[in-house]
Amino acid sequence: MDFFMMDWLGTPVWFWLSFLGIVAALTAFDLGVLHKEDKEMGIGESLKLSAFYIGIALLFGGWIWMEKGADLGLKYYTGFFIEKALSIDNVFVISLIFTFFAIPRAYQYRALLWGILAVIVLRGLMIAAGAALVQEVYWVLYIFAAFLIATGIRMLWVTDHDPDISKNPVVRWISTHMRVTKDLHREKFFVRVPDEKTGQLVRAATPLFLALVVINLADLVFAVDSVPAIFAITTDTFIVYTSNIMAILGLRALYFALAAMVHRFHYLKYALALVLVFIGTKIFVSDFLMDGAKFPPLLSLGVTFGLILGGIFWSLWKTREIDPAR
Repeated sequence: MDFFMMDWLGTPVWFWLSFLGIVAALTAFDLGVLHKEDKEMGIGESLKLSAFYIGIALLFGGWIWMEKGADLGLKYYTGFFIEKALSIDNVFVISLIFTFFAIPRAYQYRALLWGILAVIVLRGLMIAAGAALVQEVYWVLYIFAAFLIATGIRMLWVTDHDPDISKNPVVRWISTHMRVTKDLHREKFFVRVPDEKTGQLVRAATPLFLALVVINLADLVFAVDSVPAIFAITTDTFIVYTSNIMAILGLRALYFALAAMVHRFHYLKYALALVLVFIGTKIFVSDFLMDGAKFPPLLSLGVTFGLILGGIFWSLWKTREIDPAR
């Protein structure tokens, strides 16, 4: 009993175990019940499943509110909404990756699932490193804040361009140093195929495995923006990690709906840019203009949610007559 009440990274162990139990249960339910067989997910099913995940995330935030107080509850919701909105850009890149490797929609869900599991570990390592830095050297937060402001300004002025996945150094390295099949083998990441010289069966990666690797690399790039953004809201490691992971867990469900509608969210990037500038500026305002007083969490959540919601509605309105086939 004493072990469960022990403090780990500022939060009792039983909090962490409860969260990991929820993640494990959701993953098992998703893979073992909802998607025992690989199949193409329709937009309707995608939206329903995404609503389910968002509902779980909001309920979890309510539990944090009751157990850890309104201040951390509001910060959890702020972090969750920021990560959820930033994931829309992630969806666009993932869609390009699947298109490049010619992955049918029926097998995309499995790659996304394993990608999410890898993200849970990789984000955990990044957040742990960030938390350790902030605890030891507080001024690292100012670097995070300046980075967010610079990133937001760059998003406002730099035009989008599609990444050239064929030039990705990891893809080229794997293709050079590993056997990679030219064709897909259903949902398999590795298969045994005859060697061209000896005729013996050898292990080879499939294009689905390459897609999985590139998706994880893309998430690491996006984490460079999202992790500092949440650290700028709170340095509580539990809140940073749980808000991040809860937003990502529902990404694979939301992907299939957003991938079909991503052309409708062109103007959301400007709202996200303003959110990053606001979150970064908030650190300097709180420490230098408010003499270290806390920036009101409710105001922070209101501004963040208002900007994101405004960006979504403005995008849908401005692109209402755009034909995605053109």
